[in-house]
Amino acid sequence: MQSRTTSRIRPRKLGARATPYVFALYMSSIMAMLMCFVITAANSGIDQHYLGNVLRAYQLAMPVAFACVLVVRPIVVRLVALTVHSGN
Repeated sequence: MQSRTTSRIRPRKLGARATPYVFALYMSSIMAMLMCFVITAANSGIDQHYLGNVLRAYQLAMPVAFACVLVVRPIVVRLVALTVHSGN
């Protein structure tokens, strides 16, 4: 006999301690892709090889951007704290 209660499946989420790393991953992924689109167009123009050139540039840019966001984020947080009034 089956139970009449339906169990809801919750999506798995990372713990709060992963927040800086998840932030860095999303931020670097998006920014690196946008910058690759713009810089590739500026350097090579938009032709039949454009998308391939963007993706090749992204292979290098994304890991570098991820590392940079991890390093720069604490500095930016401190600069923001020095620049912006706290909510109190």
